[in-house]
Amino acid sequence: MLEGLPADPLRRIAEALERLAPPVGLAPDFRGTAFAWHPDPDRLTPVEQVSRVDLSLLVGVDRSRETLVANTRAFAKGFPANNALLWGARGMGKSSLVKAVHAAVHQEEPSLKIVEVSREDLPSIGRCLALLRGAPGRFILFCDDLSFSHDDAHYKSLKAVLDGGIEGRPDNVVLYATSNRRHLMPRDMIENERSSAISPSEAVEEKVSLSDRFGLWLGFHPCSQDEYLAMIRGYCDAFRIDIDDQTLWAEAIEWQATRGSRSGRVAWQYVIDLAGRRGAKLA
Repeated sequence: MLEGLPADPLRRIAEALERLAPPVGLAPDFRGTAFAWHPDPDRLTPVEQVSRVDLSLLVGVDRSRETLVANTRAFAKGFPANNALLWGARGMGKSSLVKAVHAAVHQEEPSLKIVEVSREDLPSIGRCLALLRGAPGRFILFCDDLSFSHDDAHYKSLKAVLDGGIEGRPDNVVLYATSNRRHLMPRDMIENERSSAISPSEAVEEKVSLSDRFGLWLGFHPCSQDEYLAMIRGYCDAFRIDIDDQTLWAEAIEWQATRGSRSGRVAWQYVIDLAGRRGAKLA
């Protein structure tokens, strides 16, 4: 069709097509320990400084911590390991635990790496897996604050990561996700599916089956006041913030009352405020 055109218009057409085409991502450098996945163009961006706390500072989640460490250690050593869903109360250290466990096990097994994938980028997750398949190292694919609304089809993309697809999940990849919802969707959405679908049980099963594909479920529940105060005292001791127990307890309880909630996040926010007032460094 373009045979009769002179060379100059053909060259201009070729250049225009090149400008429209997305740039090709650079080959990833897997020498780092933490990465963020970005599509269009597909690339793994190294994260030089991961925002995390030491594993020993996570109080009140002992059973979840031990279970996730054991699962991660097995995976890092090349043994079978489950995908993990950390679900439950907000601010109770779900994402902090994933990052802290990675750091702790990485010290034992330097080949262990972590790749963060945002929920919005789940449709491109298959391409991310193709990039990681056969790459040097073992990879925790980490999706924070995972949940789906009634018209959200992203959960179908995630099924390929867990155990779907003809290729399945790469042997060197495991998925850790956090969510405030046990079944990754609001209860009213599940009830609506039951009441409006032609086959209610099938409609619900399709969505609930996603959470069932996580072999490891770790629940996080609201902390008691003793656990809340223990978190704060642990932070103060770790960062050498000089304050007596009586003053600390009084201030911390007042802080939680003003926030209307009690959690690990609230405890950390109080410590930030305290460190600022006392001239202490949190590093």
